[in-house]
Amino acid sequence: MSITNIRQGSLALVDATRIQSRGAIYVLQARIRQMAKWVWLILGIAIANPILYLISVGIGLGGLIDKSVGPAGVDGVKYLTFLAPALLAQAAIQGTMDETVFPTLEGFKWNKTFFAMNSTPLTGRQISTGVFLTALFRATYTVILYFGVMWAFGALKSPHAWLAIPTAIFAGASFGALMQSLAGKLENENIFFTVLGRFIMMPLFMFSGTFFPLSSMPIFLRWIGWISPLWHSIELGRHLTYGHVVSPTMVWVHFIFLGTLLVTGLFFSGRIFTKRLAK
Repeated sequence: MSITNIRQGSLALVDATRIQSRGAIYVLQARIRQMAKWVWLILGIAIANPILYLISVGIGLGGLIDKSVGPAGVDGVKYLTFLAPALLAQAAIQGTMDETVFPTLEGFKWNKTFFAMNSTPLTGRQISTGVFLTALFRATYTVILYFGVMWAFGALKSPHAWLAIPTAIFAGASFGALMQSLAGKLENENIFFTVLGRFIMMPLFMFSGTFFPLSSMPIFLRWIGWISPLWHSIELGRHLTYGHVVSPTMVWVHFIFLGTLLVTGLFFSGRIFTKRLAK
């Protein structure tokens, strides 16, 4: 059988025009089906993490902090209320990072599934977008579950606190897009994971105002927070959940910073996927 006949036979089974217009959605569907195999484990982790963090740090350590600082609290509220929006943002960022970095490495290096996808009418940009949409899906249900636990613990003080949900998802999407573009360039993932864990995620988690106000840090360390998507998301989350003071100008700065990361990450991720799959 000639190659032409094989190609004609495949076109009888596959609607190439439809794939070209909806390819990213098909990648999303495939990724969600894979995730469905581990649905109870994923949901268990998404619920257990906020419960354990809020009990151990928010209530346990937070109770000691509240006693030491007095009725004024931290930033004018109890430590649990101060901490909760930071953990919400962290959960979104961690979830999107996991769901972009690991599938990208799997697709290019470990199982090379992206090359199989690219042998169909799916383009590199569609594959990139589909992986990103899957990360966005994971961030959405993770944040919603996290927010529900926060509400159950009484950590939310503002009637507009629900707006912290899309804000955290937006921050997660911004960081996830950037990390996906970096993962698409990787040749040696071992060095990358060492750098990612020790020199990116840990400093961001510790020096982005997660456990204490950024203003309480030495001035020579505050820049870590200023360039951290986590800090920008935390500031917005605290503003929405309990009225943390953020000027209108800084609100725009936070959103512009996160939006710039999102657009830049998506642009380069699509280009990197397309170029690498063309080799």
